[in-house]
Amino acid sequence: MVSRLAVVALCSGAALAGCASLPRGTAPAASNARDWADSVLATMTPRDKAAQLVWPQLYGDYTPATSAGWIRVRDLIAQQHVGGFIMSIGSPIETAAKLNDMQRLSALPLIVGADYETGVAFRQRGGYFLPNDIYLGGGTMFPPQMGIGATRDTALAYREGEITALEGRAIGVHMAFAPVLDVNNNPANPVIGVRSFGENPHLVADMGAAFIHGLQSHGMFATGKHFPGHGDTDENSHLTISTVHSSRAELDTVELVPFRRAIAAGVQGIMTFHGLVPALDSTPVPATLNPAIMTGLLRKQLGFKGLLVTDAMDMSGVLSRVSRPGAAASKDVQGDYGTIKNALSIGEACQLAIAAGADILLMPSDVPGAIDAVVDGVRDGRFTQGRVDSSARRVLEMKARLGLNRRRVVSLDTLRAIVGDTAHLAVAATAAEKSITLAKDSLHLVPLVQPGESSAPRVLSITIATRTDLPAGATFNAELRRAAKTLHTELIHPEDPSPNFERLLALADSSDVAIVSSYLTTGTNVSNPSAPEPIAKFMRDLVARHPRTLLVAFGNPYLLQQVPAVSSYLVAWGPFPVSQTAAGLAVIGAAPITGRLPISIPPLLRFGAGEDRFNAARSPTPSR
Repeated sequence: MVSRLAVVALCSGAALAGCASLPRGTAPAASNARDWADSVLATMTPRDKAAQLVWPQLYGDYTPATSAGWIRVRDLIAQQHVGGFIMSIGSPIETAAKLNDMQRLSALPLIVGADYETGVAFRQRGGYFLPNDIYLGGGTMFPPQMGIGATRDTALAYREGEITALEGRAIGVHMAFAPVLDVNNNPANPVIGVRSFGENPHLVADMGAAFIHGLQSHGMFATGKHFPGHGDTDENSHLTISTVHSSRAELDTVELVPFRRAIAAGVQGIMTFHGLVPALDSTPVPATLNPAIMTGLLRKQLGFKGLLVTDAMDMSGVLSRVSRPGAAASKDVQGDYGTIKNALSIGEACQLAIAAGADILLMPSDVPGAIDAVVDGVRDGRFTQGRVDSSARRVLEMKARLGLNRRRVVSLDTLRAIVGDTAHLAVAATAAEKSITLAKDSLHLVPLVQPGESSAPRVLSITIATRTDLPAGATFNAELRRAAKTLHTELIHPEDPSPNFERLLALADSSDVAIVSSYLTTGTNVSNPSAPEPIAKFMRDLVARHPRTLLVAFGNPYLLQQVPAVSSYLVAWGPFPVSQTAAGLAVIGAAPITGRLPISIPPLLRFGAGEDRFNAARSPTPSR
C-alpha cells in the first residue's frame, strides 16, 4: 500500500484545495517530474504499482454517497488504488464534482481521460429531458473529424484542440483519447468512418498534428488512435476481431504516416488497435497483444516514448481469439457488446497486453482481476517487475507533468465561464459551416431560392433516423422554414417493420423540392453502416419519381453509393445541432459552401470533389 505520509510529504496542500486547472506554462521540468515519480514509486507495493496501470470506466452521473455506484468508485480508489479512469457521459458540473470527490479520496492523484473526438461535448453534455426534448446543455461540440478534414483548415483543427483542452481541464479531465489518426480508405468501415479526418494519409497527418499541438499547448495530453491503423477494415473490433490486409509497403505509405507525424509532433499517448495486421506479424495475435507491433515497431522503430494505452479491454476484438500459442481460452464471456465466444480470460488478455508493451489497461471488465493478473504475470515469469515499474513510472511522471502532484481538483465556480463559452461555440459553428460539402448538384437545387427567383419553394423534408436519435432533423428543419413557402416534415425509423413509402412518394408529388436527410452512421455496435435496403430502395424510387431531390448525409458520408442517381448530394458529416444548423444555412443560401470531400466515394466522386456556393452578404472562403 502507498504510504500516505510519504504522499502528503510529496504533495502540496493545494492538491486538496478548490483550485482551477493547471495554467499553461506551469508544468514542472521533466527532471522534477522524474524525481517525484521515482520518490513515489519507491514507496509502492508491487500490487499498487500494477494498479497504476489499470483505468476503469466511469460515468459522470449523479451518484449519492450511499449509492452502489459511489461505493464501487470508492472501492476502486481507496481499496484497489487504480491509477486513473476513463470518463464517459455526464453533464460538466456533475462530472467535475464527482472527479473532485474522487481526487480527494485518492492517496495519489488520478489521471482522467475521455474520448473527446469532437470536443468536450462528445462526452460532457446533459442530453435531453423527455418528453419535451429539452437540451440540457454542455461543452462545445465540433463536427466529426471528417468534417474538419473537409475544411482543409489546420488552424481550425488547432483551435478545436485548444478549446477541448481548456474545457476538459476545467472539468478535471487531463487526457483526450483523440485524435483519431486512422486513415479511412475503406468505405465499408463500420466503426471509424467520420471519426477519421479522411482517406488521404497526409491530410490526416496535417489535421492530427494541428489538433495535437492545440491540445497539448493548452494543458491536456493527446492520444493518437488506433495504432497501427483501423481505417482499412470492414469489421467492427467492438463486435469481432478485425483484420487490416494492407501490405507492409501500403502500411508505410498510408496507415503509419499520421502516427509518424504525431510522434514527431510530441504526442503524449497512443491507443492500440484490437485487430490483426498480417503484414507486420503473421501470427494470429491482435496488435494490442502483439510485442512485434507495440514494442518492436512502435517503441523501437518509430521511437514512441509516451504512454501506450490499450483500447477497451472488454471488446470482442481483444478477447475473442486465443492469441498466444498454448494459451488457454475461457468459456463464453458476456461483455458490453454482447457475448464473446471462446473468449480469453480478462487476466490472460491483460498479461498479454503488458508483455506486448502496454502501459495502461483500459476498461477491463474485472478491475481487481486485472490488477492481480499483472502481479501474477511477474510471479509467473511472463514479464519482469522492472517491466511493470517502467509503466508505473511513466504514469506517475505524466501526473507530475500535468501538475497533479500540486493541484488536482478544479473550481466549480469558474467552470461555467469556460465550458460551452459563447466564443468557443462560435469557433465550432465556423468549423461546421466550413465543413459543409456540396458534393454534386447537377440540377442546382442549392440554394433553395435561386438568385432572381421571387417565390419560395414548397419543401418536403424527410428525416431518416433511429427512434433514440431525439434531435435528428429538428434544428435542420427549423432553418429550412426560413426559406420554404411551406415545409412538410416526415420521419422514417429503420426499426419500423413497414413504413408507408407510397404515402411519402405521393407527398413528394406536391412539393417543389424533396429533401431526404439521413442520420444513419457508424458506431460501436454497428456491423454495417449502410442504410437498410428497403430505405435505400425508397430513396432510389423517390429520385426516379421526383428528380428535384436533395440528399443530405448527416451520418454515413458514403450514402451516395446506395442512391447514385440523385442529382444533388450534400454532406454535413455529423448529426449534432451545430452541423444541422450549418447544413440548414447552406441549403437556404444564408452561408457559403466551400467544403471539399476528404474521401472519395467510388466510383462516383473523387477525393476533393465539391461545388462552391457563395453568399454576397458574407465574405467567401477561397476555394481550395
